[in-house]
Amino acid sequence: MTGWKFELSDDNRIIKISPKQALYTGDATDPEALEIFDSNPHVFLVGERTSDVPGRSVVPSASSCFGPRGVLLHDNQSVWVCDTGHHRLMGWSRLPCEDGVGADILIGQKDFAQEGRNGRENISGASLNVPTGICQMGDGLAVADAWNHRVLIWLNTPREKNTPADIVLGQKDFVCGESNRGDQRPGAQTLHWPYGVAFIDNKLLVADTGNRRVLCWYGIPSENGQPCDLVLGQTESGCRDENAGHETDAMSMRWPHSMVMWRGHLCICDAGNNRIMIWKRFPAESGQPCDFVLGQKTSQNVDHNQALYYPRAYTLNMPYGATVSGDWLLVADTANSRIIGYHPSNISDGASATALFGQPRFIDKGDNRWHSAAPDSLCWPYAVHANGDIVSIADSGNNRVSIWKCKL
Repeated sequence: MTGWKFELSDDNRIIKISPKQALYTGDATDPEALEIFDSNPHVFLVGERTSDVPGRSVVPSASSCFGPRGVLLHDNQSVWVCDTGHHRLMGWSRLPCEDGVGADILIGQKDFAQEGRNGRENISGASLNVPTGICQMGDGLAVADAWNHRVLIWLNTPREKNTPADIVLGQKDFVCGESNRGDQRPGAQTLHWPYGVAFIDNKLLVADTGNRRVLCWYGIPSENGQPCDLVLGQTESGCRDENAGHETDAMSMRWPHSMVMWRGHLCICDAGNNRIMIWKRFPAESGQPCDFVLGQKTSQNVDHNQALYYPRAYTLNMPYGATVSGDWLLVADTANSRIIGYHPSNISDGASATALFGQPRFIDKGDNRWHSAAPDSLCWPYAVHANGDIVSIADSGNNRVSIWKCKL
């Protein structure tokens, strides 16, 4: 391993692994990055601020999580975490001011000490199997229940344990859980591994990831299994081929995960193609191509970090999450273990980010910066969500969720 160097403790334990400078490519440009957050986090909802034991096993409790992939700061002051590995939804009626305050609302398990797919019981309106995305929908919530191949909708925010959802999409009822309802081909009413949800301008968007598409419902759905109104990423609702069965272009998707509206532009994280797809305005037709991309030079390119070993301000590596705070688009650049910020003043194909969190420079990467977890380090952040200038991060690889104040 000649490209790496090791730092050892007094008793010869490896305490840090880092790359040698020779692994940087010669064309590296590294513009000075703006700092996204204040130096100290507001609070860690679940998990530890620091840890010297990577991959620590997590026992389920009211103040722990395992591989969280979704987080929501609701307008009603409640906070929600998709505790993905424990197959449950954790809720706080109010945002805590101190670390370690346990959740007071639980969906998906009998109690906070339990875990298991669908609570180790039959699938129901209050069970979960790999919950991932979550969003506010009016006064309520929508949750992507990925491995039950459905989206659960609560018309009002749950306040009691295991409150069942009011509406299910992707399935005809609350007791079914097959991908695409057991068919080989998808339809306008089916889902396969839906990983992300967003409610934008009175439209519900679902990243139907296993079908390589994003579905849109106009308004809040009112019936179980209601078919969608618009499809992006495929030319018609019956296709689920990767990149629509052809070479990557401005219409196709490989692994869509999250959606957000940014200054009138619809942005979709296409993690499998290592890019953010951007439409200048909300698409009016199914299969409409995007107008430009971030993370790649053109819509035909797909390599992570544009085939460079180290990232740049203009590259992405499996971006799973995005949110908006003020004028800024904040992106969870997941496999680079960083959050990067784009300003609208210079956006076009392949534009560079100008703000950074989680790494010291744009040309740096590495889980927790190749070291033990620190309060301001990241390990595979899957989701980022802002409500005003307060930003939450689902730091999945560190089994924690942190809350920060944006300073941009």
